[in-house]
Amino acid sequence: MHRSPSHHFPWTLVIWLLALAPFASAADADRPHIVLVMADDQGWGDMAYAGDPVLHTPNFDAAAARGLRFDRFYAAAPVCSPTRASVMTGRTPNRMGVFQWGYPMRPQETTLAEALKSAGYTTGHFGKWHLGSVRKTSPANPGRNGFDRWVSAPNFYDNDAVMSDEGTAVQKTGESSEIAVNDCLAWMRDAVQGDAPIFAVVWFGSPHSPHRAIESDRERYANEPANRRDFLGEITGMDRAFGKLRDALTDLGIRDNTILWYCSDNGGLPKLGNTGGFRGNKSMIYEGGLLVPAILEWPAVITTPRQTSARCTTCDMYPTLLDIAGVTVSPQPILDGISLRPLIDGSSDEPRSQPIGFWAHTAKGISTPSAEWMADLLKAQQAGGDLPPNAASVDAAVLPNPPHPLDVFPGHSAWIDGDWKLHRIEQPKAGSVRYELYDLATDPSETTDVAADQHERAAAMQLHLEAWLESVTRSLNGEDYTEQADDSAPPAQGS
Repeated sequence: MHRSPSHHFPWTLVIWLLALAPFASAADADRPHIVLVMADDQGWGDMAYAGDPVLHTPNFDAAAARGLRFDRFYAAAPVCSPTRASVMTGRTPNRMGVFQWGYPMRPQETTLAEALKSAGYTTGHFGKWHLGSVRKTSPANPGRNGFDRWVSAPNFYDNDAVMSDEGTAVQKTGESSEIAVNDCLAWMRDAVQGDAPIFAVVWFGSPHSPHRAIESDRERYANEPANRRDFLGEITGMDRAFGKLRDALTDLGIRDNTILWYCSDNGGLPKLGNTGGFRGNKSMIYEGGLLVPAILEWPAVITTPRQTSARCTTCDMYPTLLDIAGVTVSPQPILDGISLRPLIDGSSDEPRSQPIGFWAHTAKGISTPSAEWMADLLKAQQAGGDLPPNAASVDAAVLPNPPHPLDVFPGHSAWIDGDWKLHRIEQPKAGSVRYELYDLATDPSETTDVAADQHERAAAMQLHLEAWLESVTRSLNGEDYTEQADDSAPPAQGS
């Protein structure tokens, strides 16, 4: 896919303003504060409450014991950037061309931050972004995606990281997860003095490799193999930072009416991570690569601790939060998530009404070396200069030309309908497609393929999956934006 010159970007500002105009919101007094927290590479089983015999996660455990614990919560993709795009838009990430890590999110998309901001929320992003360059003039930085305040990194970051404070490189000190929480709390303490409800996004850079826990957290796991001490220590560091943020909600007097929603961005790491025994791991769309820990606290509404095995996904976060906040986006492009409000408030425990699709595309990721890029930015700015946005973000709005074909779906996709999961696996060398079908109710680890025995079911699910893949491809080609822009869309660029 060719990336065009940056002179196309002003069009996206017009579209953003047009898109915001039709939003409507509920009364301010009824709207909760919202805080979203996400880990980077924490698997389903990488929690003490999930049964890990070694991990020390007292704050996560307390939240899981007092709020709503999701035991079948799926990342929309088995890697980081795509899942983050799904949280921001409620859409499967291939719809906006975020195939793998490092791809920027298209400015044409309406984000959760933009929608909530238009309804009176004050918005902030802190920590890992990984949806585009975090330099000042980037069309894909957090500020251009609806965040009033942001202190962000282009990718995962470690202790004593250099962060982008709204485009200015700033040297931070401290454990990596606490860096993000400290910046968030500094902003929140001022924000709560106003009348606007708060929308805060805190995305940790842990426990992504390279694993570099602080000494006290590493020493807690002195009896573990050397290659696991830092990994486990980073999770404990995240837990402490999460606890600091959670406790601060009480100190700020906003805990009761704050939605605090925690999850990870993909399944567990190979070898080091704990997938809870599910098949696969990060980068795979078997259950181990998609199922993640997830916890939601909202004391004013969730008064009795609960666990749910309902199948939910990061695509559900956008429609759920807009539903709760009373915000309507018009025109709203196709959503892949549903509102979980009835599940959260306990008004319904009906099975999921909409299947869940996944598509791990064969596109290669885009390298985004945060430490290197931020060091370069710091050096340039200290010398009185600045740097342009990183190349991949300059033309994030550009659509593919030629359009992607509507009957070719490279990679591995899957369709979950109820307890049934169909896999579609392209085999390029053989020029064929293989299908696998699993009954997750009786075979949650996907060990026994029953496609041959359930031929009619598999055939019906195949039709639904391929119809969804075609829909995703139409979005990828830009069809969703025609209602927003008509003839004002930027020209597609060829290779």
